[in-house]
Amino acid sequence: MTSANFKQQITEYNWNSLQSKIYAKTPADVETALRKEKRNIDDFMALVSPAAVPYLEPMAALSRKYTRQRFGNTIQFYIPLYLTNSCTNHCVYCGFNHNNRIHRIILSDSQIMQEVEAIKKTGDFRHILLVTAENPRDAGAGYIENAIHLVKPYFSSISIEVQPLKEQEYRQLSGAGMNAVYCYQETYRRERYRVYHPRGMKSKFDWRLDAFDRMGKAGVHKIGLGVLIGLEDWRTDVTMMALHLRYLQKTYWKTRYSVSFPRIRPHEGLFQPNVIMSDKELAQLIFAYRIFDCDIEIALSTRENENFRTNMTGLGITSLSAGSRTDPGGYAVYTRELEQFAISDNRSPDEVYAAVKQQGYEVVWKDWDLKLQS
Repeated sequence: MTSANFKQQITEYNWNSLQSKIYAKTPADVETALRKEKRNIDDFMALVSPAAVPYLEPMAALSRKYTRQRFGNTIQFYIPLYLTNSCTNHCVYCGFNHNNRIHRIILSDSQIMQEVEAIKKTGDFRHILLVTAENPRDAGAGYIENAIHLVKPYFSSISIEVQPLKEQEYRQLSGAGMNAVYCYQETYRRERYRVYHPRGMKSKFDWRLDAFDRMGKAGVHKIGLGVLIGLEDWRTDVTMMALHLRYLQKTYWKTRYSVSFPRIRPHEGLFQPNVIMSDKELAQLIFAYRIFDCDIEIALSTRENENFRTNMTGLGITSLSAGSRTDPGGYAVYTRELEQFAISDNRSPDEVYAAVKQQGYEVVWKDWDLKLQS
């Protein structure tokens, strides 16, 4: 393990230079990347470049092949449980923005259990994702640890998507039963980061970026990375994330990794995306990541529409959320008026399950590793 961290290494990469390299890729570069058995960052840049658009069909075939070889004919199901929308940040693209005039909620123990009871009635979910807005004082590590203890008897795998924590806090939550941490840098473009995160702890670019090293040092079992599509040039952002992924895999090689690429959805607020990614471009990105890394897990949430999620089954993704509510208490306690963003796929878990089965795939309701151990 090296003593350096990615916060230091990222200074070696110039955003504009990297962007120019991506857009300079040629069809010959794409064909070279497709022929290789192992791909490097240069190959990845070719696969996400505009030059790769005419090659989506062979990319899809290769992505399907690698996904089946590594994960079989399976899709993992998970469900998010939003614990609070109380937030101290001012992210311009988020419905939980501190300035937005919405009713703030931090679920109590009894309300969390009501939500768990409602979730268990919707499907055989064994993998739950606990989500919070960022309020370290009122919903910090202690609150999250308590929530983990509450839900642990009902789920085989517990993941969290919360504010960046200290290394010791990640150790603390792992000891309580947490299996994975998902965190999104949102954009790796440092000089534009404060435009989208003007105030609050999330405005600290380095603190957020360094969280992944803190997770690795704490021995977190699985780390999930992501960028928010719609802020900056997506091809450059996902390439920076690929560099980050390779660094983490080399440094914390015992850890598993997952990636996702949420597109900005309608929310409480006036922000409009600077970049619009088409479904075809999102498919290209998923294929590129699967070809780049056969072992990486790729999640697709209910931000995406029903047709796209169904069509992408087996073409690279490994995890789907189903029946999601993006508001705290949205399954049982409160009406759906406090959501972080609008859901695009409103199907029930049973309907998503049926669609996956129709595609010839089996649904894994809990973590693969835990399934193999049981």
